[in-house]
Amino acid sequence: MAPPPKAPAAPVWSKPPIPSGIYSDRYRTPAQAMQPKRKSLMRKYEVAALTVDNKVHHSEHIAPASPDFEGAFSAFARGTMIATPSGPRAIEDIEPGTLINTVGGPALPVLWVGSMTLVPSAPIDRPEQLRLTRIMADTFGLARPMPDLLLGHGARLLRSPAALREYAMQTDVLTPAWAFVDGSSAIAITPPAPVALYHLCLPHHAIISAAGLEVESYHPGTMLLRDMGPSTRALFLSLFPHVTREDGFGPLSYPRAAQNTLEQLDLV
Repeated sequence: MAPPPKAPAAPVWSKPPIPSGIYSDRYRTPAQAMQPKRKSLMRKYEVAALTVDNKVHHSEHIAPASPDFEGAFSAFARGTMIATPSGPRAIEDIEPGTLINTVGGPALPVLWVGSMTLVPSAPIDRPEQLRLTRIMADTFGLARPMPDLLLGHGARLLRSPAALREYAMQTDVLTPAWAFVDGSSAIAITPPAPVALYHLCLPHHAIISAAGLEVESYHPGTMLLRDMGPSTRALFLSLFPHVTREDGFGPLSYPRAAQNTLEQLDLV
């Protein structure tokens, strides 16, 4: 009589914590667990959003530690001063409902604030996600910025680097902060300790003033959601309770520098 078939080996769910809110999730069988394999990194994101009854709702989410997701949470380092009608206010003190000055338009209420912790030792596939850009005081003129401005990988300035101006027809476009790195007036740094980063959404895409420089409010762009698969898109949109449709972010208020153009100009 043949022995009864063996029950299939129980799968292993591996979720070892990594410091300061970054996690690695991977469903693996015991046989797969014996093989070295790159893990899919997940991290914690914190969200504060304005509800329909004008209350502030705070929530925490676990989502991919990818540039697409982190870009929504990684513009301003803790301590960045944002211009408001009542004077400069630190980014960490801004909550949904706070009025923010916009460049060339009226003050607008913040609808959403996202934050994350950049951990320099995190095993991220793309090292640029772990770098910050420090723009020295007075780089673009008196008090532009003032003081030094520390920006994350998700920040874009309404300004064109000199190498980009002929492509931008001498007009300013939204350019990633890291594209201005020159080793002197703007430097790339890897912080020695974890840094809290923030981003914010307004009723529509707009330009705000951070330490005297024009920086955009968050917008995913025209292609990001379109290029995501259905499940990834649904997870991404779940981070924005105030957005009820895929086109809920509205149009971009200014054009953005194309990635392939930045690569051609060696600005990447």
